[in-house]
Amino acid sequence: MDSKKTLTVKDWADEDKPRERLLSQGKKQLTDAELLAILMRTGVPGKSVVELAKEILASTDNSLVTLSRLDYSQLRRFKGMAGAKAATLMAALELGWRMHSEAGNSPENIIADSKSLFNYMLPTLADLDHEEFWAVFMNNRNKVLGRQRISVGGQTDTGVDARILFRAALEAKATVVAVAHNHPSGTLKPSTNDRILTKRLVDAGNLLGIKLTEHIIVAIGPNGVPDYYSFHDEGLV
Repeated sequence: MDSKKTLTVKDWADEDKPRERLLSQGKKQLTDAELLAILMRTGVPGKSVVELAKEILASTDNSLVTLSRLDYSQLRRFKGMAGAKAATLMAALELGWRMHSEAGNSPENIIADSKSLFNYMLPTLADLDHEEFWAVFMNNRNKVLGRQRISVGGQTDTGVDARILFRAALEAKATVVAVAHNHPSGTLKPSTNDRILTKRLVDAGNLLGIKLTEHIIVAIGPNGVPDYYSFHDEGLV
């Protein structure tokens, strides 16, 4: 064999091929790059599909969360990632978020603390490149009755109309409300407007007999790991 030839996945031993390893050893045994390689199916001249997957992951510091935020124009910058390959990868990552969201949207879901609210809203807010503000409506036992996007903004802020929020809460017959929004910049520090808004919503809710129990800010840090800031945990709600 020519020593200069770059091996493709087809040239590997069966036990080293990602698809064969998944079927024989189970999905948990595969690396992130190998799982991506199965989705992408083929590499490019001079680079196997696993090598291509590793290159793409390296560009996101090996963060699947960061990878899920790449759009088509960003993925197609990698040689061989235009068209169906990019679409397949984007679809698979979106399904992952939706599965997480579906689990969180169980009718029996209880928002007991800031962490449970974070887990509930993370799939919705994590990969956005703009700010969105959401309200979660609950009963006295903190059981979720529904949720609604209250406003959409730009990359740095979003205006929130308290009337829209509490009208939706009344329609849902909620007695408890928790709110969440994201910071695409990656910072968790609340702005002055975030603090003012939180107090305004607490006061408005008190007038209507609807308790605002939590407000969190969701952001993806520079390391690609999702995190949150809790106004309740900081004694601001």
